[in-house]
Amino acid sequence: MYLLDGNNVMGQSIGWHRDKKGSRHRLLEELAGFIRAKKARLTVVFDGTPDNRFSDGSSYRGVKVFFSRPGSDADERIIEMVEAERNRKNLTVVTSDRKLADRVRVCGVRVMRAGEFRKILNEPSLTNTDEAKENEENEKVGEWLRYFGVSEEDE
Repeated sequence: MYLLDGNNVMGQSIGWHRDKKGSRHRLLEELAGFIRAKKARLTVVFDGTPDNRFSDGSSYRGVKVFFSRPGSDADERIIEMVEAERNRKNLTVVTSDRKLADRVRVCGVRVMRAGEFRKILNEPSLTNTDEAKENEENEKVGEWLRYFGVSEEDE
């Protein structure tokens, strides 16, 4: 299982800070492709408060999504999750934060740098553009349906 510091991974992309919500959504799309291709479990923790698309503890195409608690940061939330995890041998924390990496290693968890994980996400085998475009279009249709108060189950 992978536990990601979402802002660290987003920070590996140029210009991510100009559109944090959009960058968050793009990262979640990439992570969904990663878990499909690698058959892995993955949880991501973002700094800040949840937005209207993703609530704390929600799941997006198999990716579990969490946010920092009020008055805290994603690092603290990740530490909580690591300490609560029973099977730490199979857990990899993805972060570029040295203090967080040192703290979770003490718990017996593997650590991968965010830049190294970003390289994996950019591998051609994970960037199936046709499927990604179709998923993005389906998501946009769903957003418009919700905007106009139409349920996707309605005909």
